[in-house]
Amino acid sequence: MADIETLECITEHERILQEIESTDTACVGPTLRSVYDDLPNAHKRFMDKLDARIRNHDREIEKMCNFHHQGFVDAITELLKVRADAEKLMGQVTDTNRRLQEAGREVTAQTEDVIRCRIQQRNMATTVEKLQLCIPVLEMYSKLKEQLESKRYYAALKTMEQLEKVYIPRVSHYRFCQIMAENLPRLREEIKEISMSDLKDFLESIRKHSDKVGETAMKQAQQHRTFNSAVARQASTGHYDKPVFCLNGRTHPHTHNGLMVDEVTGDEEEGDEEVLTAQDLVDFSPVYRCLHIYTVLGDRETFENYYRKQRKKQARLVLQPHANMHETVEGYRRYFNQIVGFFVVEDHILHATQGLVTRAFTDELWNMALAKIIAVLRTHSSYCDDPDLVLELKNLIVIFADTLQGYGFPVNRLFDLLFEIRDQYNETLLKKWSLVFREIFELDNYSPIPVDTEEEYKLVLSRFPFHDADIEKQDFPKKLPMSQSVPQIYIQVKEFIYASLKFSESLHRSSTEIDDMLRKSTNLLLTRTLSGCLQNLIKKPHIGLTELVQIIINTTHLEQACRYLEEFITNITNVSPETVHTTRLYGLSTFKDARHAAEGEIYTKLNQKIDEFIQLADYEWGMSESDGRASGYLMDLINFLRSTFQVFTHLPGKVAQTACMSACKHLSTSLMQMLLDTELKQISMGAIQQFNLDVIQCELFASSEPVPGFQGDTLQLAFIDLRQLLDLFMVWDWSTYLADYGQPTSKYLRVNPATALALLEKMKDTNKKNNIFSQFRKNDRDKQKLIETVVKQLRSLVNGMS
Repeated sequence: MADIETLECITEHERILQEIESTDTACVGPTLRSVYDDLPNAHKRFMDKLDARIRNHDREIEKMCNFHHQGFVDAITELLKVRADAEKLMGQVTDTNRRLQEAGREVTAQTEDVIRCRIQQRNMATTVEKLQLCIPVLEMYSKLKEQLESKRYYAALKTMEQLEKVYIPRVSHYRFCQIMAENLPRLREEIKEISMSDLKDFLESIRKHSDKVGETAMKQAQQHRTFNSAVARQASTGHYDKPVFCLNGRTHPHTHNGLMVDEVTGDEEEGDEEVLTAQDLVDFSPVYRCLHIYTVLGDRETFENYYRKQRKKQARLVLQPHANMHETVEGYRRYFNQIVGFFVVEDHILHATQGLVTRAFTDELWNMALAKIIAVLRTHSSYCDDPDLVLELKNLIVIFADTLQGYGFPVNRLFDLLFEIRDQYNETLLKKWSLVFREIFELDNYSPIPVDTEEEYKLVLSRFPFHDADIEKQDFPKKLPMSQSVPQIYIQVKEFIYASLKFSESLHRSSTEIDDMLRKSTNLLLTRTLSGCLQNLIKKPHIGLTELVQIIINTTHLEQACRYLEEFITNITNVSPETVHTTRLYGLSTFKDARHAAEGEIYTKLNQKIDEFIQLADYEWGMSESDGRASGYLMDLINFLRSTFQVFTHLPGKVAQTACMSACKHLSTSLMQMLLDTELKQISMGAIQQFNLDVIQCELFASSEPVPGFQGDTLQLAFIDLRQLLDLFMVWDWSTYLADYGQPTSKYLRVNPATALALLEKMKDTNKKNNIFSQFRKNDRDKQKLIETVVKQLRSLVNGMS
């Protein structure tokens, strides 16, 4: 067993040695560890085995060295021999190398230069190649800077677009290109801001200069109207002066070749001045530039919205009237110029750009503006009381409407407004002519017009249509029946018609409508203004009977002249008066009313004059007997009436007869009231006799026919009440009165019982007071009893009537 274990141990040690010899030294550790893990004393036996293996290898090494020793010696011997040759060769090589180095030093230097040049050439070629790629980028960027400096922003945006899409991508790896690429968005924003700033400046500038644009446009429209009228006049000759330009360069539909004349005259002017257009007056480049810029930047909608919003604001500002616009025509003209300038600019923008403003937008602006304009004109024109200013305003509105109509804006509402202003114009004319008529009436002397020569007569006839065969046959000097105010009134009515016609011009209305307007306004002048002035004149306190008579004569002649006024209007309008809808002049009724008012005023003043004379009466109502002659105040009154009625002979118709009858009736009534005055308590028979003398004078005056034309005793009948009453008391015929009372054939038919009773009681009281001894005389007692009896009977009659 011990031998077996020893054999196994030897075999194991052999294996371990083989592993050590064949294994890398880094892995020897585990193998050696197995030595110690085996049987006891295995380490010693392994060390013995290891020593034996080392001795075995030493012997093999020694054998190998002995085998190769001779060859090694021989090699060393040969090497020593070669050593000397090698040193010799080394010397030669060193010498050759030295000489070669010396000979190649210059070549080496030149070669380095060549190499350096080749490197430079290569670098230059590379640089040129790269620069050829970079130079276009730099050139484009430099071009961009120049365009920005010269404010060619639209071109700058196009250059930016080329830089971004074409040039920068080729050299994008260079830093300067990256910087450029980073700067381009900022430059775009700057361009956007600058263009918007330019647009704002443009909007501010156009707001300030709109009045100049509008003034030019309205001036050209006015010249165009003049040109059209000249063309109409020259149609027979088959030529016209010059054609007409519109402000925006477009041609009106009714013009020739889009040209305009500055002034149409019979002769050609020296040289034709080119008419300014909107582009000549306004620089629209900021709008175009900004529009293009925003279009390129893809933000066109923002620009359009901003532009329209700003223009709407400016429109509202333009439509705001000046505070004192209504005071002068220049205020209105400035207002219209600004509005026209605004819409001329918008019209140009509409046709010069695509979509910046649309027809719907301009129509919306115009409708808004039109409503505001009409409201402003209504308000401000209502403040105007000068017809000349209203007429100038009308002409401005017509030119304003024609101007904008030429640009395609509807203006019918403006012409409707003109009809409202026409009514106001007529009102101002009526006020003005009211002052004219009043001044004429105040300066009139109310006496017939004296004519000393044929020239003076013809002058009057040239101013007023007067025809009278009898007066024409008279020799000079002679007098025309009307006063100086009649031809003046007639002339002023014609002037009013001319003034009214001025407003109707250029309203695009037919002759029939113009004729109707003239007739209506003339009717207002006659029926309201002239009639009112006549009525006021007639009512004035200082207008006497003579003046009233002359006023009646004047109104008669003015009434006769109305048909000449109608002919005058017909000649102006060329509208036949037989037309169905032709308005007739109301002058006949106007002057008839005035004449009737004057006649009534004559009656009133005549009665007032009679009352003044009556107030001078100073009867002694208790007198025992009359003076035997009429009272002085009554004779003065009759003389006044005679002289007055002589003047009345010139009155037309039955005015004088009516005045005379009215005066006599009023005189009779006044005398009757004097007898029956309640404050008069007592009347004597002597006073009755004196009163009877005065009434006789009145009857004599009535029978003397102070005014021709009365039939029989018509005028005397005015005093019949007084006459019968006085006869009753003078004759003391009470029995007849009481017996015949109520019968148509009664002698005292016009005596009222109440009147007779009142007068009789006054006489009864007088008899009682004046004769205290009458009760002792039989006749007086009988008379007193009779009076009392009559009084009782009269009272019964009065009670029966009641």
